[in-house]
Amino acid sequence: MTLLITVFAAVITTVIWYNRKNDDMKLGALVFMYWGASIMWLVDAIYEYAELGADYFSPAIKDMVNDTFLGVSVVALALVIWLVRLLILDPKGKLSASLKKSA
Repeated sequence: MTLLITVFAAVITTVIWYNRKNDDMKLGALVFMYWGASIMWLVDAIYEYAELGADYFSPAIKDMVNDTFLGVSVVALALVIWLVRLLILDPKGKLSASLKKSA
């Protein structure tokens, strides 16, 4: 489930990034984080399949719930990192303008 969730997030983010005319939101970093996580989970799946064989395709419900929670957590963590990076870079200058206005 972790691989499936991160691949969906990577594909959706890549399509959004590719169809944008400008990169004000700095989606490229988010795309790389999701694809990096997807590659990591793919390698993990390959090694787990090599270890378990055909049993890999019939996981227990507990393992599926655990993997789903982990996949959602990875996607959420990447979003948090991306948002913090976006606030630090402040590509449109709105945060710095807001801070100057209030000071």
